[in-house]
Formats: sequence, C-alpha cells, structure tokens
Amino acid sequence: MATPVVIAESGAERSATVRQVCVLDRDVGQTEYVTAPVRSVDVAERRARLAQRHCLAPTARAANVTEAARSLVCLHGTDPATIYLSVRARVEGMTVADLDRALYEERSLVKHLAMRRTLFVFPRDAMPFAQAGASNRVADTERRRLVREVEKAGLVDDGEEWLTAAGAAVLDVLSNCEPSSYRELREQIPLLDRSMAHGEGRSWGGRVSVGPRVLTVLSAEGRIVRATNDGPWRVSRNRWATTESWLGSQLEPVDDVDGAAWLVAEWLHAFGPGTEADIKWWLGSTVTMVRKALSALDIVTVDLDGQTGYLLADDQDPVAAVPPWATLLPALDPTTMGWRDRQWYLGPHKELLFDSFGNAGPTAWWDGRIVGGWWQDGDGRVAVHLLEDVGTEARRALDAEAQALSEWLGGVRVLARFPSPLAKQYA
Repeated sequence: MATPVVIAESGAERSATVRQVCVLDRDVGQTEYVTAPVRSVDVAERRARLAQRHCLAPTARAANVTEAARSLVCLHGTDPATIYLSVRARVEGMTVADLDRALYEERSLVKHLAMRRTLFVFPRDAMPFAQAGASNRVADTERRRLVREVEKAGLVDDGEEWLTAAGAAVLDVLSNCEPSSYRELREQIPLLDRSMAHGEGRSWGGRVSVGPRVLTVLSAEGRIVRATNDGPWRVSRNRWATTESWLGSQLEPVDDVDGAAWLVAEWLHAFGPGTEADIKWWLGSTVTMVRKALSALDIVTVDLDGQTGYLLADDQDPVAAVPPWATLLPALDPTTMGWRDRQWYLGPHKELLFDSFGNAGPTAWWDGRIVGGWWQDGDGRVAVHLLEDVGTEARRALDAEAQALSEWLGGVRVLARFPSPLAKQYA
C-alpha cells in the first residue's frame, strides 16, 4: 500500500479543527486533498510550555546568562534594568557581574536595535539573522524618516548626502579609537551638532539634536554597536564602537527571508504555538514576510481554542504540566511582551498592567499566568499587589519571591521607564 506524503496545505479549506492537505501517492502519481485532524493545544499546555521554554519553572532554569537570552530568542533592552532582572528570574544565583561579563568582556551577548524599532540583547550568533530579518527593515525606515525631517526643518538641502557624510565620519572616528560616547563623537564631528524643532506647540516640545538619530541609523544598519556602558547597570549611558572592532568582524550577509525564517523558527520554539498575528506583531514586519518565513519552515497547524496556530513540525509532542511556580518579572519582560494575543496568560488585567502604548509594567506570575504587579517602596523593598484571590500557597510563594528580589537588589531602587497604571495608582 502506498504511503501518502503531505506536500501542501489548502489555505482556503483550512479551519481550526481540520485541514485539507494535498497528498501524493507515489505508486500511481496522483494527488488529492484529504481531511486531516489538527491537534488542539489548550491553555494548560501553553502555560506549561511557557514555564519550561522560558526557564521560569524552578526545574527549568537556564545554565547561564547567554542561555537565558537564547531561551527567549533575545532579551528586551529598552529599559536597561529589564535586561538584568529578566536574566535574574531565569538563572539561579545570577549576579550583575555575570551579565556585565557576557556583555562587555566575552561579548557573547550584544545590544542591537531590531524588531519594532526596539532595543534587544541577542546572543552573538543570532546577530546576522536579526540584522537581515528585522534590523534592515528598521534601518531603511529610520534613514528615510531622518532624511525627510532634516530637509523639512531646513537644516540641509540634501538629507541623504548629509546623512551619508555624517555616518562616514562616525565610522572613521570609531575605527581609530576605543568605544566613544555620543558627546565625544559630537565634539569631533560638526555634522552631528545640529538640532531641529520637535513637537512645536505642545507642552513637551522643544529642540532636539539630530546626532543621536544618526547613531540610531548606523546601529540599525549593523555598522556600529552599543559597546560599554558608563553608567550603573540600571542606567544606559552607551559608548559606541564599530561592529567589526567590537565583535571581531562585520556581520555575515544573510538574505532577508532567510533571516526572518530563522527568527520565526526561534520564536516558534520559544513561544509557540502562536498565531500569524502573534508572529507578525513580534517580528514587527508584514503579513507577506511572515508568510514567506512560515513557508520556508517545516511547520504544522494546531488549534488554539478556535484559532489557527503554528508549531515546528519536530516540536509537536505534548508538554507535561510542571508543579505550580511563582515569579516576579520586570517591566517589558520578553515573556510578558511575547504575544499579541495575551488573554490566555494575562486575563482581565491588561488595563492595570499595560500603559496606553502597550508597554508592560512589572508583573507577578503564578503557575503560568499574570495575577498582579510589583514595585519597590521608599526603602527599596519589593511589594506585590495581587489583582485576584490566588490562595494561600500562591500568596506565600509570591511573598518569598518578593523577599528574594529585595535581597538581590540590596536597597537599589529600579524605576521602570514605563510604569504600569497599577504602579501609578498604588506605589
């Protein structure tokens, strides 16, 4: 008897519970569409995957800071404290020095502007794929925007010519010195020392320097990187270096579809199953690019409570539940921010834990879902505020997490760049 081989899916016939697949009978050379069942992945299994893949369950901790970043594809880096607190939640005994060493000495982790024009921290070997699959798109948008704005402001007649010259000057200076601050670069490069009006007529309006925008474009293009940091771990005062001098070579060129496919595959392993909308949001790209990436991968569809989700074909085995666990995650943690559809782990708490721009504040988790938030009091002690009755076991576990985090912080206060409405209301 011939063995049918799946060669295509019929998107028009796809539903949440069955799919139409095109099969090839090698003996007779005929093809036909047949109905195949779609495995259902319920909320309990998704939460179990989250606990294990994100190294949040006590039995699933990462071995070191680089592996913690890899478990999430990358760390969210907009708020500098988030990088450290996210890793601390996933690596037993992690210290600030451990992460500093990976960032600034071993350079196994690299800060890089990528998806959604957001700063992330990637494992070094992920950089070429992040550049191709996300950063090039950001760089093109930022370059065109800056050129348009400096011309509109009357700073220059030819914005592209000015930006090219300014970028070349930055690369020339950085290629002949140690990592430099923006102030040091501005003193040596007059092209950076310009400003334009921003937000005219508004309370927050004023003049802004265009120099940092030049560095943003160069970093998104993968030509320079955020190297050392002049501030403490919870403050960002970057010094800049060329990518080649900091990492030892330029980034290897990768096709944009190959880069996006690599990122999507990593996301599916860490965050899957997820929907097309989840992937599009996380990647910060177009539906077309998401579909190209998915078509380049060996994937299967699954049912997510009536929605079509995706898993890697070699990652279909059911994931067993883990014992109940508690953790406190920082603002903008990759787990909290990892999906567009967050109902299955966020529940009704969005209005209190996310600001109007979609930035998540610090969150308290119990057994795979968000049950509250946390902040520090005037003495730096961590306080948990629950948004629902979670029972005595959960309350004790979260209080223990708060005590452990207070001890780790040692009185150092971390002020979230994007405090949640809950924190503003009660902190």
